[in-house]
Amino acid sequence: MTTTQIEDIHFALTRLHAMPESGLAPDDVAALLEEMRRFATDIVEPGRLEADRLGARFENGAVTCPPGFRAAYAAWIEGGWQGLAAAEAHGGQGLPFALWCALKEIMTTADMAFTLCPTLTAGAIELLERYATPEQAEKWLPELVSGRWNGTMCLTESQAGSDLAAVRTKAEPLGDGRYALTGQKIFITYGAHDLSANTLHLVLARLPDAPAGSRGISLFAATTLRPDGTPNALRCGGIERKLGIHASPTCIMLFEGAEAELIGEPHRGLPAMFAMMNNARLQVGIEGVAAGARALHLAEAYAAERVQSGQAIASHPDVARMLAEIRAVTLAGRFLALDAAVAADRAKLGDEAAEARLALLTPIVKAWCTDRGVQNASLGVQVHGGMGFVEDTGAAQVLRDSRIAPIYEGTNGIQALDLVTRKLPRDQGAVLRGLLAEARGADARLAPALDALEQATSWILSASAEEAAASATAYLEACGWVLGGALLARAARLDPCYAPIADFYRARLLPRAQAHCAEILGAAELLALLPHRAG
Repeated sequence: MTTTQIEDIHFALTRLHAMPESGLAPDDVAALLEEMRRFATDIVEPGRLEADRLGARFENGAVTCPPGFRAAYAAWIEGGWQGLAAAEAHGGQGLPFALWCALKEIMTTADMAFTLCPTLTAGAIELLERYATPEQAEKWLPELVSGRWNGTMCLTESQAGSDLAAVRTKAEPLGDGRYALTGQKIFITYGAHDLSANTLHLVLARLPDAPAGSRGISLFAATTLRPDGTPNALRCGGIERKLGIHASPTCIMLFEGAEAELIGEPHRGLPAMFAMMNNARLQVGIEGVAAGARALHLAEAYAAERVQSGQAIASHPDVARMLAEIRAVTLAGRFLALDAAVAADRAKLGDEAAEARLALLTPIVKAWCTDRGVQNASLGVQVHGGMGFVEDTGAAQVLRDSRIAPIYEGTNGIQALDLVTRKLPRDQGAVLRGLLAEARGADARLAPALDALEQATSWILSASAEEAAASATAYLEACGWVLGGALLARAARLDPCYAPIADFYRARLLPRAQAHCAEILGAAELLALLPHRAG
């Protein structure tokens, strides 16, 4: 029996992972997931190809989205979806973050470009719930939670990509608790558009007395429209022409003395912003899962109908192999991402073990799931053959759109460095080894891969900083393949319907983990090629 996306998510949230008590019975979760599916497929998905073709437009200083987005966003507000996991005190429903992550996957499967707007708003809500003053929360959160406003994350500058210590945007005190922001930010998703009534920009900037480096960065909030409805001194200077997500405006934002308020303490902007970034990293990982889900949906339908040599191509072993790989890897990524989401819910309740689990899983989910999303989208094109390379089938759009996710919110190389230099050494690999112990109880046949990862973990922990950096990506890849396989094995034990796909993954895909573990030992050969050594 082949399960659906909705059935898999329901299984993960009610049987595979234990969500904290929320007052929802399994039937309630099923009904909510079905409402999510209906909204995504009836309201968002039908305009996907046209929105991609039309794209976002920048004319006369204004940004417009495809017409279908305006109707879909109005329905999003009317449905109250933005507040699903937000606090009830600010108009939200107070449901688990894991359910928001389910909504995120379902919506992104329907249209990634559209869903990026609510995704950034969700991160802004979480940040403000943690760091805003009561007065700030009262002003801004009800607007964001309703979806009437959207939120942005303004970090990147042309000279400061992942190196936030190089941020130059300035904040000058105005003497009444307000500040004037001056500078330019790039790659700002939905920084300007015509969907919401206003936009709250969360901006990293430096105060006049700021110390150098990352310790001198503060966080500010500036709205496109000021409280009296007049325009703030900020504007969009243009939008990027991109490989994919054409309907999502990626803006150059110019702050020209824009009025703003300080969020949190002076010079402590990065810790606050990382609350939003960690939320975003997990949600970007889900974008990789959704790319696989979309690619699978299109490829399976095409393979069932396309006849070659007298039979549907789905019956050809090599096409069946590609479809099985997309299905298995997408399912493993889904289970892994929801494991992290449930850990986030438990961490919010004060569970320190869940917080440590979330910290370890976040870079793995972000990097492994997004890299798999691109590969699954590419396989989806391959299943379509020549028809996948043209735009009419939609397979090409999935590949184009998915390619940004390994770059978003800290490139996957940065996620790998975070894993081996921060998360793993924090407890000398105790959380990771705990996950491997869980896996050993799921299926004894996982032992070769688990043993290889155990040995690789010991090697990484004893390696020099340069050696660990050289093998960081290989190590993260191995972790993703092993932990994904372990969750499939656990699923198969709970429900036999997952046994065939878990067996396929173990036999055909899990050996990649052992190959990556062997790759880790080649650090010296890589380091020898670095420019300062090769001469």
